[in-house]
Amino acid sequence: MATFTAHRSEPEVLSPARATPRETKALSDLDDQRTLRYYETVVGFFRSNSGRPDNPARAIRAALMEALVYYYPIAGRLREDGAGRLVVDCTAEGVVFVEAYVDARLEDFGEPLLPPYPCVEELLCDVGDTRAVVGKPLLFMQVTRLKCGGFVLGFHICHNLADGFGMAQFIKAVADIARGEAEPTILPVWDRDLLTARTIARSYPAAYQPPATDLGSTARDMMLSTPPRSMVARYFLFGPREVSTLRDRIPAGHPARSATIFELVTAVMWRCRTVALGYEAGQLVRLMITMNARGRWNNHTPIPWGYYGNAHVSPIAEATVGELCGQPLADTVELVRETKHRMTKERMESMVQTVASLREWPPSSMDKVYEVSDIRWTAVNVLKFGWAELAGGGIPLAGDLTSKLGSDHVRCTNENGEVSTVVSMLLPRLAMDRFKEEIALWLSGKDEEKNLTLMSSL
Repeated sequence: MATFTAHRSEPEVLSPARATPRETKALSDLDDQRTLRYYETVVGFFRSNSGRPDNPARAIRAALMEALVYYYPIAGRLREDGAGRLVVDCTAEGVVFVEAYVDARLEDFGEPLLPPYPCVEELLCDVGDTRAVVGKPLLFMQVTRLKCGGFVLGFHICHNLADGFGMAQFIKAVADIARGEAEPTILPVWDRDLLTARTIARSYPAAYQPPATDLGSTARDMMLSTPPRSMVARYFLFGPREVSTLRDRIPAGHPARSATIFELVTAVMWRCRTVALGYEAGQLVRLMITMNARGRWNNHTPIPWGYYGNAHVSPIAEATVGELCGQPLADTVELVRETKHRMTKERMESMVQTVASLREWPPSSMDKVYEVSDIRWTAVNVLKFGWAELAGGGIPLAGDLTSKLGSDHVRCTNENGEVSTVVSMLLPRLAMDRFKEEIALWLSGKDEEKNLTLMSSL
C-alpha cells in the first residue's frame, strides 16, 4: 500500500460570499440527539476531465463560499440553550478550508479504488476533538490535489446539522456552482419542525416500544470494554458472485430469495459478528437499521425536496444469540425485512417522540447493538463538477471511531468492473479473526462445514 505525506496550506476560515441572515435556528428532535454530537468524516476521489481549472482547490474554495450563502447555517456555530438543547446561531463566522498536495496519482490509491484508502488521515484536516461541536466551525474541508490532475475532497461535518443525504446535497451545491451554475440546483430547505415531537411523551407511546434492556447476563461486551482505537478495521467486498453464493443458501421458492442485497448481506454480517463477539446463547442481540425517511417507503410523512437535516429513523430487531445463530438464514433475512417494513407512520411519529424524550437513540442502557446503514446511493450521479467525475469514496474508518462501531454499506466496483458493495467492520482483534473465519465459511458454499461451526460457536 502506498504511503505519502500531504503538503498543506495554513487553515483559513471562509465566510459566505455575501451577507446572510443573522438569526438563531432550532434543530429538530432527530438532529438534537446527543449521539450525533460528533463530526462525520467523508472522502471523495475525483478524476479530472478536460476543461478543468488550473487549480481545482481554488475553484472549490470559491464555490464553497458561494454555496454558504444558501446554506448559511453551516457557517454558524452551535450553542446550548437554557434547556441544554442545541441551536444554531447563524453568525457567518465561517468554515475551515485547507488546500493540500500529495505526490501521488489516483491509481496509487488502488485499482480498483476500494477502502481502506492509504494514508487517509493525510486527506483530512485536523478537527481537534471530534466529539466537541459547540462553539466550533461546523465544517472542516480539505481539497488535496494529485499529480495526475485529479483531487480528493475530504471533510468533517457536524452530524447534528445534516445526515448523509444532507451532506451530499450540500457538496452537490458546491459542485453545481464550481461547474458554472448560478445557484444550487437543489435549494436548501430548513423546516426542522417537521421532525420535532409536538408533545414530549412521558412514557413510550404504544406504537413504539424500545426493546427491553438485557439483564440476564453479567458477561462483559468486548465492544464496550475495548477502546475503538485498539480495534481492527476491515472491509468486506460482496460482488455478484458472493451475493449469489449467499442467496443460494436460501431454499428455492422461499420469499427470502427475493431479498435485496442489503438485507441479505446484513443478515449474514449480523450472525457472523454475533458469533465472533462470543455472546452467550441466552443474551439478547439487536440489529439497528438506519433508514432514510426520504425513501419510497415513507409515503405518509413527505420530506420536502431540499431538506438537508437528519431524516433517518432506526427500527431495531432483536433475538437471543441462540435464536439468531440457530435458525436458517432465510429466517434471519425475513427478520431484517420485517423490521424495515414495520416502520409505519405511527411508529415513525412515536420514534420521534421517544428520541425527543431520551435525546438519544439507541438508549444508552441498550447494549449488544449492531447498527447498519445503506449509503450505496447517497452520492451516485450527484457530485458532478463537470470538469471532474467521482471515482469512489465514502465514510472511512477515520476521525470519530466511536460512531463507526456499526457497518456502512458503500457502492463500489470490483476488480472485474462489476457493481459491488463493500461493508465496513470494526472489531477487537480476536473477534475480527473469528469474524473473518465465519464470513469465509458462509462464502464457501459448504453447508455441512458451516452448520458444524455454528453449533460449536454456541
